[in-house]
Formats: sequence, structure tokens, C-alpha cells
Amino acid sequence: MEFLDLLLKTVVLRPYVFVFLAVFLFLAGRLIGWRRTGYFMGITFIVAFLCEFSSTHTGIPFGWYHYTGSTVGEELYMLNVPFMDSLSFPFLLYASYCMALAFLLPAESMENRSPRINLIRMGFPLTARTGWPVMLLTILFFTYLDIVIDPVTLRGERWFLGRIYYYPDPGTHFGVPIANYIGWAVVAFLSLGAYLPLDRKFLQTGLSPAPLVTRRVLLGCGLYYGVLIFNLAITFWIGESLMGITGLFIYLPITVLLGLRLLGRLPAQA
Repeated sequence: MEFLDLLLKTVVLRPYVFVFLAVFLFLAGRLIGWRRTGYFMGITFIVAFLCEFSSTHTGIPFGWYHYTGSTVGEELYMLNVPFMDSLSFPFLLYASYCMALAFLLPAESMENRSPRINLIRMGFPLTARTGWPVMLLTILFFTYLDIVIDPVTLRGERWFLGRIYYYPDPGTHFGVPIANYIGWAVVAFLSLGAYLPLDRKFLQTGLSPAPLVTRRVLLGCGLYYGVLIFNLAITFWIGESLMGITGLFIYLPITVLLGLRLLGRLPAQA
């Protein structure tokens, strides 16, 4: 009963986390099927928790940081790590995966398309969605997202997150150590390194039908931008204009390139 009570308190305290999580489950289930979604979520959650627990005790892989425990009794913890923190990694990684897919999945030539159809039509072959290019680009998008997320969460006492953690030695990027971003890349590498080989072994069932792949990948990209906009909005709301403008400048070229890719203006595989 105590577990269920703390879980309910966590949902009430962190509704935005569970909204993003629910969106992820719905979208991933439609693109990659429920079996793959379950493995994706389970693997990423476990890897994230182990890495967070390790960092708070050894400094590896995120560097040294500590949870304050200020919300103990108000939300669910796993040992010394807030449950909602590790739970955020699966939907952040999935959204980053969809961003990589949007750039790297093979697409039909625009020359053979009706002029009324403006967006490219992506395929969803196994080799393309599980290859090294997708893995590396996913890691990049995942780490880029934390460049916006971590500086504002570090200032959680100025908004409804609360001051839940701190770095004993503040870093150079708005107080965030570079080691933290390396840690995010490690979590993505380990999670995808475990999930993608499983995807190759599964039967090719439960996947999105070809005509819907583009739409469902773009919905995953929408989740990515939803998280991004949420964090940028909080950043400007608490008065950190320089942080917010930095985040906007980071994502402006990415957004332009994504638009060009979707309109068939960038080179695409046949």
C-alpha cells in the first residue's frame, strides 16, 4: 500500500512526466509494436537507473552529483534515485530515435510522387532502423536535448520541479559539468546497444504499415519538440534568457534541416 500511495503521489507531483510517458507508449506501440516498446522502455529504464545510482556513488558515468532527498515521502524513490527521473529516459530516447529515423530512413524519390503530396514517404527496413548511423545520430539528438534540459532542471527550486539534485563541483555550461552530457551519451549507447540487436532478432510483425511510417515517425519527432518546447518555456519563464536563446540557436539549424529532409530537399536513400 505504501508503494501505491507513493506512486500516486508521484503522478500528482510530476504529471508532465507521465503525460510524456503516456504519449511515448502510444506512439511507440503504433510504430514499432508493443513488444518492442516494452523492451525499449524496460532496457532504457534499467540502464538509466543503474547509471544514475552509479554516478551518485562513484561519479561514473555522469560525473559526481547528489540527490537532495527533499521530496522523500512526497514521491517514489528507488534507493536514492527519484523514480520519475529514470522513468524519463525511455521517452526521451525514443523521441531522439524518431529524430534520427526522420533523417536516415530511406525514402521514395520525389520525382515519382503526386504534386499534391509534399512530404517524403519513408520506408522502415530493418537494416536502416537498427544500423550504426541511426544509433549514433540518436545518441547525438539525445545528448543535445539534455543540453537544454539539465541547466533548467538544475534550477528546479525556481519552478515546480524543486531542488532535487546538485553538483558538488558546478560545471562550465550554466553550472552543468561536461561529464553529465558524456553520461547521457553512455546511457543512450548502452540502451540502444541492447535494444537494437533484439529488434533484429524479432519477427517482422507488429510494425507500422509502410504508408503510415512517415506520419508515425513524425509524431515521435513531435514528442521530441514537445519536450524541448516545455523545457525552453520553463527556461524563459524563470528569467534565464541567455540559456533559452542558446537552446533556440542550437535547434534552429536542426529544425531547418529536418524541414528540408521532409520536403525532399536533402539527399535521401532510394
